[in-house]
Amino acid sequence: MRSIKMFSLIITAISVLLMTACGNNSAEKTDKVAGGEGAKEIELGPYCGPKCQEALKLETDPASIKGKVGFAVASTTFPYGVALKNQTEEAAKKYFPNIELLIGDGQNDPIVQTRIVDDFISKGIDVLIINAVEKDALAPAVKRATKAGIKVISIDRTVSAPVLTTIKADDYEIGFAAGKDLVSRLKGKGNVVELQGSPSASPTIDRHKGFMDAIKGEEGIKVIASQNANYDQAQGLKVMEDMLQRFPKGEIDAVFTHADIMTLGAIQAIKAAGREGEIKVISIDGQEAAFDEIEKGSITSTTVYPVIAPMNIVAAAKALAGEKMPEFIKLDSPVVSKENLFQYKGTTY
Repeated sequence: MRSIKMFSLIITAISVLLMTACGNNSAEKTDKVAGGEGAKEIELGPYCGPKCQEALKLETDPASIKGKVGFAVASTTFPYGVALKNQTEEAAKKYFPNIELLIGDGQNDPIVQTRIVDDFISKGIDVLIINAVEKDALAPAVKRATKAGIKVISIDRTVSAPVLTTIKADDYEIGFAAGKDLVSRLKGKGNVVELQGSPSASPTIDRHKGFMDAIKGEEGIKVIASQNANYDQAQGLKVMEDMLQRFPKGEIDAVFTHADIMTLGAIQAIKAAGREGEIKVISIDGQEAAFDEIEKGSITSTTVYPVIAPMNIVAAAKALAGEKMPEFIKLDSPVVSKENLFQYKGTTY
């Protein structure tokens, strides 16, 4: 009987030790350090590669970082702007409990966005994150913020003023990659219509330049028309309807658009005109809606432009903590088509 009791005690002791060990291992897995003891691990997403990860590595415990951050979004009338706003708010709430985040919607108007920046300055923000409507128009406001001692982080679009860092994918490279994909799809020969974004926005300028450089020297590729549709679905529809009337069946081989939101309008027009099988559609942004259309065969390819969150709020936290960052932090931007769609579905917005 004594032997049985002793055996039971030994088994109980071993069980307690095993449970304690498992508990410790579990705590290690869920409590990974991303800047300070016991901090939550910050997931920067699939488009922040090794150099980006290193640039945004936080040395300070996120919970200990305090300050006021103003985020001036270009516009929430675009799906990209909505995703930027929502994902930034979520990341700030999840990782940085002591950062006060103020968000202003520029409504795609540089005057409105300038007022937002000036309002942030008057409210005593410590860091400004700006997604500039227009690179030149917002420069004076950004300079005023810097003069007031505010650290400025530019995301998605560049601004014509000195900033602490700029975080974005390279729009020139994106336009170039999309252009090379178009040349390949057309086998070096065809008539192309281009739908550009807003005239003064840096992505429009850079994506157009990259695209034109990609097709330079390709004598068989001709851009027969190029028009602004201002990153708007309704305008994309209207511009494409006009193009289809202007160039009858057989005269357009491909359409290249600067953003999926315009592309969705363009393919509405193409489908309504009964010309879906005739025209290849090359796009940019990588919205989930565009991925769906690739699956259906309506869009040929789209080059991903990632949502810059939580990278933006992590950079703001680093600025508040006095941690250094490079002047430019580049995000990855793969070309997605039916061939590799399975790798990227569910990773964007």
